[in-house]
Order: sequence, then C-alpha cells, then structure tokens
Amino acid sequence: MIALLIALVVIVVLVLMVIGAYNGLVQLRVSVQNAWSQIDVQLKRRHDLIPNLVETAKGYMAHERGTLENVTKARQMAVDATTIKDKLAAENALTSTLRSLMAVSENYPNLKADQTMMRLQEELTTTENKIGFARQYYNDEVNRLNTTVQSFPGNIIAGQFGFKAADFFQVETPEDRQAPQVKF
Repeated sequence: MIALLIALVVIVVLVLMVIGAYNGLVQLRVSVQNAWSQIDVQLKRRHDLIPNLVETAKGYMAHERGTLENVTKARQMAVDATTIKDKLAAENALTSTLRSLMAVSENYPNLKADQTMMRLQEELTTTENKIGFARQYYNDEVNRLNTTVQSFPGNIIAGQFGFKAADFFQVETPEDRQAPQVKF
C-alpha cells in the first residue's frame, strides 16, 4: 500500500513538472511572438515614412534615380515578405538601401536644409532606434526560448510537444557589421 502511494506521488509530481515545463515553453513562445510583433509595429512605421522621404528627395536628387528606386524596391520587398526569415532578410536589405539614400543626400545642401526632409530623417532615425531596441528585446526572448528548448528537461518536453528554436534577428551582410567611416 505504501509503495502504491509513493508511486502515485511520484507520478503526480512528474505530471506537474511536465505541465509546468509545457506552460513555461508556451509563455516563452508567446513572448517571442510578442517581441516580433513589437518589431513589426516599428517596421510598419518605417515603411510608412519611406515613401514620404523618397518623394521629398526626388525633387532634389533627380539624377540619383537608381538610389531612390533601390529604396522603393527594398521597401516593397520588406512589405511583401511573409515569413520571419524573409522579413529578416528584406529588412536588412532595406536598412542598407536607406543608408545609401542618407549618404547620397549629404551631397545636396538644399535637400539637407529642407524642413520636411529634416523632419522625416529625424522620424526615421527615431524609428530606427526603436527598431534596434525591439530587435534586442526579440533576440533576448529568442535566447530564453532557445535555451529552454535545448536544455534538459525542456528539450524532452519541447520535442514531445513540437516546440522549436526560433531564429535570431541578426546582421546578414559584412558591410552592415562595419562601423561607418566619418571624414571631415
């Protein structure tokens, strides 16, 4: 009788541990989804700012058509991306083309002095900072999820219930890893 009671207690404890581990994994997965949603909100804001920025620059940069077209194409690719992996790649490409636009705009003093352009650049800079913070938060949550999914006993529970490691938001091109050159 005592052996049966001990076995029952062990089974109940194991079931409670599995439930706790499962709920912890669910919370982590939802945290990662929330973190991605926060990035998505800022990316939407950036996508909304870009057409105004391009239109403002068009009047001053008529012969820089290629740069403006690249920004527009990169924005559209980012808007059209559906999977997180595709969005990560498209957003990295968009960031690169925006840097090109900002670098080229430095050659146009009238454009740099335009109030609309200055306001849009400030809003874009603020949005880029928010995106950076949201990416950092997302990667922190992905790190927590991935650590739990890959550690014992979470890996057993994760494997049984189909939890997978998530992708980090990271820089994809070597150019993006380099610090910008500032020359006077």
